[in-house]
Amino acid sequence: MVDQAERLREIVKRNKTTNSSRVIAITSGKGGVGKTNLAVNLSLALIKLGSRVLLVDADLGLANVDVMLGLVPRYNLGQVITGQCNINEIITVGPLGLRIIASGSADYKMANLSDRSIDFCLKQLNDIEKDTDIMIVDTGAGISRNVLKFVLAAGEAIVVTTPEPTAITDAYGVIKVIANSNPKTPIWLVVNMVKDEDEGQQVVERLQAVCNKFLGIELINIGFIPFDNQVSKAVKEQQPFLIGKPRSVAAQQVTQVAKNLMNRSANNIGTQTFFQRLFGGNFN
Repeated sequence: MVDQAERLREIVKRNKTTNSSRVIAITSGKGGVGKTNLAVNLSLALIKLGSRVLLVDADLGLANVDVMLGLVPRYNLGQVITGQCNINEIITVGPLGLRIIASGSADYKMANLSDRSIDFCLKQLNDIEKDTDIMIVDTGAGISRNVLKFVLAAGEAIVVTTPEPTAITDAYGVIKVIANSNPKTPIWLVVNMVKDEDEGQQVVERLQAVCNKFLGIELINIGFIPFDNQVSKAVKEQQPFLIGKPRSVAAQQVTQVAKNLMNRSANNIGTQTFFQRLFGGNFN
């Protein structure tokens, strides 16, 4: 297995590029906090601000970006990795021209792929990233190895929580794992489903205090999103609320989150693309 990991790293080195995009992973400590909904609507808000956006559904086994948008992709990222199709066949175009890579259950160890297959896969994925300004990666919830792999390969992380005590506790758990794995990873916080700004600010101050005291990191708040009945209606209609309910308070606040994110400096983690960092890691 050590030889296999070294083989993958050598393949990554051969696929050098300087055209890497800004990659932001959206994650959470627990499910049910609106992580995927934020990923979809934030991606659309960034497009409205003039960015070319690619949304990657990396919630392996529980992927639902396509369901939320009412789309039926023919192929997914796992099938590119295993050589069953090419990159152009898995990209689905959604509202406002948002490009989406659907996911699915897949073995990212790629134990049975040849050097030639891996090399071909990387070249295709790298070409897609060259045409992208911002890549949003919707990870699974929790602190599994796969979630951490996607977050660290991205270089920036948005952690989503709600004011519920269990959500806050689990959010701190995922922040702790990210910080311990790479203290230089910028971590942005979004508090979802708040009843008002005061409630959101209390959550932010609580998490900022423990992160500063026990982790020695700065946790940056980039916005609150209020509880809004229009959001659940949009989900049932399989339409992003930024499109279907553009005047809703939630849509306005997601737009502000997008603006706040654009005003933050992107993290420079080298010249490799996201997919090179993802596939070039430790596959033992």
